[in-house]
Amino acid sequence: MSKGRKERALRGRAGRMQGGRGSGRASKGMVRLWGHHAVEAALKNPDRVHRKLWATREAIERLDGELPEDFPVEYADTPDLARLVTKDSPHQGLVLECEPLDGLFLEDVLAGDPARPVIVLDQVTDPHNVGAILRSAAAFNACALVTQDRHSPPESGVVAKSASGALEVVPWVRVVNLARALEDIAEAGYWRIGLAGEAETTLAQALPSGAVALVLGAEGEGMRQNIATHCDALARLPISESMESLNVSNAAAIALYAAATRHG
Repeated sequence: MSKGRKERALRGRAGRMQGGRGSGRASKGMVRLWGHHAVEAALKNPDRVHRKLWATREAIERLDGELPEDFPVEYADTPDLARLVTKDSPHQGLVLECEPLDGLFLEDVLAGDPARPVIVLDQVTDPHNVGAILRSAAAFNACALVTQDRHSPPESGVVAKSASGALEVVPWVRVVNLARALEDIAEAGYWRIGLAGEAETTLAQALPSGAVALVLGAEGEGMRQNIATHCDALARLPISESMESLNVSNAAAIALYAAATRHG
């Protein structure tokens, strides 16, 4: 078979296996990631088990580092790759199918540097927001993201693309009971601050000098009452009265910056 015919055949298989444009469905038990930063970070992550990479030749050349000689790659054109991801997703010429990351235990991440904050999300379900929060967590050296397994998005291409590589470097701990996890976080020596727009104290006033866990609730509803009562303090960001609230990912980024610069 000629080189051109072989590549067309490979592209055809790539298009047929996903079951329709814009589905983004991975094989059973697998996760499908896309976008340059997300895929490159996953390829560099030694804890990832990879199954297959679909890519344009140009996108492969832009990757940092060489793929192993026996790495399973199928070359495809941009329109064919669009059929492997969710509709209108910017895959940037790279789609990777791999196994989900192994689950983590909360006690494993709390045993590290107490100067690194923990981010706790209460029923934040938008994968774009969770991905953006992971990106900020990586930028400001947070030690972990903690969510409740039933009320948070699964690991996915949307989360990974929004996280821009941070999904591979920030430990993401999923717990069954978020209130009990907050108790464990307190026992580990962390001061738990819940962000609430109605609080009288500002975040700068509430931040301690030691270990801190920042707790954020879903947009609109905010933290549930049971979660708020498991915080040591509630604090607000000093935003203008002309704006009712911030997007939760923006609020998380500001809170992480405040925690990172409190000693400055």
